[in-house]
Amino acid sequence: MKTRICHLSVIALALLSVASCKRAPEVKHTSFETVTLTKESIEVPIRWSATIVGKNDVVITPQISGQLMEVCVVTGEKVSKGQKLFVIDKRQPELALNQAKADLAAYQAAESSAQLEYESTKNLYDKGIVSIYSLNTAQNVHERAKAVVNQAKAAVANAALNLDFCTIKAPVSGMIGSLPLNAGVMVSPLTELTTISGNSEMTAKFSLTEIQVKETVEEFGSLNEALKKMPLVSLFLKDGSEYPHKGKIESISGVVDQMTGSVECRATFANPDGVLYSGMQGKVEMPLKFDEAMVIPLTAIVRLQDKTIVQKVKDNCAQTTVVVIEELGNGKDATVLEGLEEGDVIVAKGAANIYDGQQVIFPEEKSENK
Repeated sequence: MKTRICHLSVIALALLSVASCKRAPEVKHTSFETVTLTKESIEVPIRWSATIVGKNDVVITPQISGQLMEVCVVTGEKVSKGQKLFVIDKRQPELALNQAKADLAAYQAAESSAQLEYESTKNLYDKGIVSIYSLNTAQNVHERAKAVVNQAKAAVANAALNLDFCTIKAPVSGMIGSLPLNAGVMVSPLTELTTISGNSEMTAKFSLTEIQVKETVEEFGSLNEALKKMPLVSLFLKDGSEYPHKGKIESISGVVDQMTGSVECRATFANPDGVLYSGMQGKVEMPLKFDEAMVIPLTAIVRLQDKTIVQKVKDNCAQTTVVVIEELGNGKDATVLEGLEEGDVIVAKGAANIYDGQQVIFPEEKSENK
């Protein structure tokens, strides 16, 4: 029995020994790519999403209310400035014009009579037959008659203008957009009939960040100087092809969008072949210069809610560090604005798999990298 118990004890100890070996942590010499930060001057072509619109896009709305009688164009039709687009029922405006003209004729006749009365009274006054009161009264009647005639002339001009508004003409040359309404419907000054895209020149609207605008202004000295000296920009269409004509940045808004922190910019592109259409999407590319920039790969960045962190290497271990960055727009890199200094070493890849304090560089690996 003692021998059997001894054997069982040995077996139990052996099993415990095996179990304890399985539970022991395994030392794993993982290797992480690191990068040492340096300051350098770089020029990076950065792209921004852009919406393309006609530089002279005009929304066509009626100036008066009435029934739409004619639609004289079709969607996509090229029109010239002054070309007839729509016709609104003219009958009421024509009647109003005729009435205004008739009123004017009556008031002009009354004004002529008042003038004759005044001249006659003045003649009598000069002969001492009537008093100054009679002369002033006749003069006032004549002046009022002239004022009424002027009002009637204004009414005629207004009626004529309303009649002219019944024929809606193209204010610019361009291409007709959609036509949502058919003849027969009632329209008013709030009704959008169509949009004419003046497509000889097109505008690409995009947004720079507040920081990018600040750096651009600092580079050129002022916003006006920046608009004069900023390089030409390229336009890439949705299929990835580059538009053959370069564009010029014409405006940078002086207002920062509080929701996005961005500033709207507009670049103008010539459109001689009519390739660009209002409403198209694309990307504007412009080279930006960064002086003494510390560039890090986006693979080194981990985003946690509203924070951006990197793993800085200190004493061979990871140190979680909050940073402020500006992405360069190339999908690969960013510049560090706050949180790191020149000479700092950070993990370039695999930062999302590292916890604070984890050893990421081992002495032999560090010496080999050197």
